[in-house]
Amino acid sequence: MLYRQKKDTYIRNYDGAGYITSTGIFNDRMVNESGTVFLCALSREPQTLDELADKILPQFVGVDKETVKKDAEEFYETLIEDGFIIKGETKEELDAKDIGFTYNQIQPKTIREDFTPAIQRADTDTQEFLEKHFKDKPHLTSFQIELTSRCNERCVHCYIPHDLKLFDITDEMYYSTLEQLSKMGVLSVTLSGGEPMCHPHFKEFLHAAKKYDFYVNILSNLTLLDDETVQIIKEGNVSSVQVSLYSMIPEHHDAITTIKGSFEKTKNAILKLIENDIPLHVSCPTMKGNKDDYKDVMEWCHQHKIRSQTDYIMMAEFNHETSNLANRLSVEECGEVIKQIALGDEEYQKEIMAPDFVQRCNENCFNPERRLCGVGISSCCMVANGNIYPCAGWQEMVLGNLKETPLQEIWDNSEKIKWLRGLKMKDLGGGECCKCDKAAFCAPCLVRNANESPTGDPLEINRHFCAVAAKNKQIVLDWREKKLKELNKYKTEFALRDKEK
Repeated sequence: MLYRQKKDTYIRNYDGAGYITSTGIFNDRMVNESGTVFLCALSREPQTLDELADKILPQFVGVDKETVKKDAEEFYETLIEDGFIIKGETKEELDAKDIGFTYNQIQPKTIREDFTPAIQRADTDTQEFLEKHFKDKPHLTSFQIELTSRCNERCVHCYIPHDLKLFDITDEMYYSTLEQLSKMGVLSVTLSGGEPMCHPHFKEFLHAAKKYDFYVNILSNLTLLDDETVQIIKEGNVSSVQVSLYSMIPEHHDAITTIKGSFEKTKNAILKLIENDIPLHVSCPTMKGNKDDYKDVMEWCHQHKIRSQTDYIMMAEFNHETSNLANRLSVEECGEVIKQIALGDEEYQKEIMAPDFVQRCNENCFNPERRLCGVGISSCCMVANGNIYPCAGWQEMVLGNLKETPLQEIWDNSEKIKWLRGLKMKDLGGGECCKCDKAAFCAPCLVRNANESPTGDPLEINRHFCAVAAKNKQIVLDWREKKLKELNKYKTEFALRDKEK
């Protein structure tokens, strides 16, 4: 029997913690140290159980091969059942089973922005596990490369100043970056812009990224997509393409991009990718120009089995200009979005109605010693000129430049990244957030603070998001009180009816 990693499955060893993820089933998993040995023995080439056992055996002392084979078979069977790997008698059988992502068989989950209080979230997920695992020894796992700052759209809410959209990454810089990322064991590489397809060598760059077995994502408006690029994306087994679709009303979408005809180009490109079974993720940022439109976008995505997401978050430009925020929803408008989405979730409603919900909300607060932000723990980004920065949007916080310093050295030794990693909740606003009774409804963000602060101070509290958190709490608790009154009314009516009987 032959075993093989699926074409849309990726495996990494993070300092003894094994990680496997699949773009076809939208799932991932962590395994312990022993499981990591079994996991990392797999490859994209078919191997028999004997061959796998021969690779695994030297890692264990005092264990015979038959025991290893038995344990390996049991371990791999769970991965097969969960859709991560395949087995078969021949290579041809493996190829036939290795279908990968397809819209015909898989119903991708539609993602909504998480309006749920932090105390209501599920048990630790994989990303949280990784952040804890990397707490004392950060490990770069995902990296975003801006191929060009140029863009063929001029979106009204963009955090990149339009007059700075001028640069293309050089071929030398790009290929050197890929090589460095590979040596550092990076899993996910996102190609972005600007508009990445504006780069004259985008297609060649895409080919090169897949050669390193990266989990490749593309952030694009798709208006420049052509048949050749579709074929490269398909053959290269690109893991995800993310695109923004602002409205199903062409005039509204085009008003946000400020480019007439952009809606039709983006929509048609989305349909083309669906035809070719390329995984898509549609983002629909909600702002004044489309505040009544996002539901239609989500419904259209649901009909086409596309993963989709909406949110009301908008940050200022990274040079602290705030003119783009004229398009941001007011606190009251954010409240309407919260009502429509969060309170339309039946599972969330059940959580809100739990007897101890209010008590937990009031008791929940930020631990002063909690890490303030996850930046610099497992991810960072770069722009076309070689500058490295912590996360998308925070381009003023330059950690180093690849023209001058290798990425590994920046990641390990940058004074700024060390400072960011050391920040605690007590550092934000002089500890004010640790005393706030709205902590369960808030997610402080350094880049949002920094971009909107006149001085670029990431520790200056962003009052807009404080007000949104307060509105969120008010809406949830008011809804709960209303429902409780309705329930009590029904109980009274039922009691009276029973008494009359």
